[in-house]
Amino acid sequence: MATSETTEQTFEPGSRLLRGSAKWVVRVASILILALAINQTFNFGFFVGYTLVDLRFYYAIIALALAVLFLIYPANPDKPANQPAWYDWGLAAACLFTCGFFFINAFNISLKGWEMAPPETAIWFSFALWLLVLEGGRRAGGLPLAIIVGIMSLYPIYTEYLPNAIAGFPSTIDYAAAYHAMGSESILGIPLRTFAGLIIGFIVFGAALQQTGAGAFFMDLSFALLGRVRGGPAKVAIFSSGLMGSMSGSVITNVLSTGVMTIPAMRRIGIKGTFAAGVETCASTGGTLMPPVMGATAFVMASFMNVPYGEVALAAIIPSALYFFGLFVQIDSMAGKEKLKGLPAEELPSVRQTLKEGWYYIFVFALLIYMLLVMRREALAPYYATPLLIFLNQVFSRKHRWGWKQVGEFIDSLGALFSNLVAILAAVGMIVGALSMTGVAATLVNDLLRIADGSQIFLLLMGALTGLILGVGMTSTAAYIFLAILLAPALVKVGLNPMAVHMFIFYWGMLSFITPPVALGAFAAASIAKTPPMETGFEAMRIGSVIYFIPFFFAFQPALVLQGSWEQTVSSTLLALVGIALFAYSVQGYAPFVGTLFAKRSYQLPLRLLLLFSAILIALPATIVPGWSDFDLVIVAALIALPLLGFAGWQNRREMVAPVL
Repeated sequence: MATSETTEQTFEPGSRLLRGSAKWVVRVASILILALAINQTFNFGFFVGYTLVDLRFYYAIIALALAVLFLIYPANPDKPANQPAWYDWGLAAACLFTCGFFFINAFNISLKGWEMAPPETAIWFSFALWLLVLEGGRRAGGLPLAIIVGIMSLYPIYTEYLPNAIAGFPSTIDYAAAYHAMGSESILGIPLRTFAGLIIGFIVFGAALQQTGAGAFFMDLSFALLGRVRGGPAKVAIFSSGLMGSMSGSVITNVLSTGVMTIPAMRRIGIKGTFAAGVETCASTGGTLMPPVMGATAFVMASFMNVPYGEVALAAIIPSALYFFGLFVQIDSMAGKEKLKGLPAEELPSVRQTLKEGWYYIFVFALLIYMLLVMRREALAPYYATPLLIFLNQVFSRKHRWGWKQVGEFIDSLGALFSNLVAILAAVGMIVGALSMTGVAATLVNDLLRIADGSQIFLLLMGALTGLILGVGMTSTAAYIFLAILLAPALVKVGLNPMAVHMFIFYWGMLSFITPPVALGAFAAASIAKTPPMETGFEAMRIGSVIYFIPFFFAFQPALVLQGSWEQTVSSTLLALVGIALFAYSVQGYAPFVGTLFAKRSYQLPLRLLLLFSAILIALPATIVPGWSDFDLVIVAALIALPLLGFAGWQNRREMVAPVL
């Protein structure tokens, strides 16, 4: 049977599998981070009888998480040592010592304004934290991120020497160091505050789901529901990877955990390797765009917009559904064209048995969604859902019941996840801090408006291209934060809906995972499928091509992110579904009830491109074309698409009845 029998321990890519004293130091630090977060969220007053002042809480999180990072992540990811070197221990100790200074002096920082007028000792410690965060960002996010953050964090030092359009208020290097280390808009800014106040709980929930065998349950449920239909394993990849990604929030982790099952299953029914890897890449990328848990970027977005996370999750429902619908239709078309069948029924798990064994995952998800969307208690929701999940798992599951070994693996996974995110968010915070220090963000917004001359489409195209480029060298969270500061205000000023704008930026920051030359998600899938990485990247780009258009759809029609009347939402969603289905048919060259589209004809490409154009017209919001209504666009699209589909169907019927000579 095509089932997942084991739960694999999940680590962040590039991290060490620690042993001995290093492992126990990391476990203790991870438990302390979790205890601090629970204490802060519920006001328990653990150990000390009171809740920490926010500044002390943030410095404690940075100290513990960065110390863990230097023990888990090697200095050179290409030559990872099995255990931390002496300098890794030294950097971990330096983190504790440096942040300990700021922890002790938290009241002085708050009451005496040390970020504006720091004493000399605080300046030296600020330089130390600056360098530690840069090195942590390099180990967690890669050298490109460290270079970008390093250059941008120094921006206040050299800004006065730049052209007037991008010049800002200059600062001394001492002031910049103090502002980065002690200011409320740099290392301790919105990204880190969001992690400390909101993201920690969801990381714990996602890790608990993984460790209790939720991945195996979702995989088995997907095979049970879809395994026997045509192209079944590919549709299983969409369903299971979407569900897994919605709880893990990590594209690469999702690919590596679900791809080992879905890619071989796809290959087995005749799907070529690059297509199988491309499907897994697109599905895993889409999982991070799908509620209820969408990864760190979505939580940061909620903080930037100053709205409950539940609103962001609700806004993401229709766009993510459209994307997965497009993937599903493409795979169905490909399977129909290639005449691919599903897996034999006797090799698939039973729906009834699967639900009997894993019903409590659905129950826990329901509780989480209820607390997020109905009660609006996003900070508390994971802390209720996680203990309930573990309790139900211990009571009802024999296969995935925890022993001490599983508890240890759970804590180990938390250490890797906590340290990775803190390092990246603290580093990215320095970009925000540099722009805040120089005051250049406001002037750049005005410059963008002047260059675009108030054109919405020009600004959106600029944002899409910038997001794609930034996503190549930065994490999606870093790319989002950068554009949320510089571009989002300009887009809102030209009349676009704020939620649609921020969702647009969020989507384009994620697209680098499927877009060559640095399609990291595709490269991870290629390593499983043993296919050429670049070829896999371009295949993923083709399969997921509809996602390059969906952000423009909801940017111009905010009803697609639930920012309009229900009538607008229903009509725009239906038009988008029809347009995306036709889009998928034209990309794959096959449509149900029609058959192949002009196969082996010299005019195949231009006619399929024309069909693609009509698909975009159907889904396109009429506000993009002044003077036109949705009805006008649909009529024009129908006049193009219906004759083409009719012509293709006539050709196929003619070939079927042609006499055999």
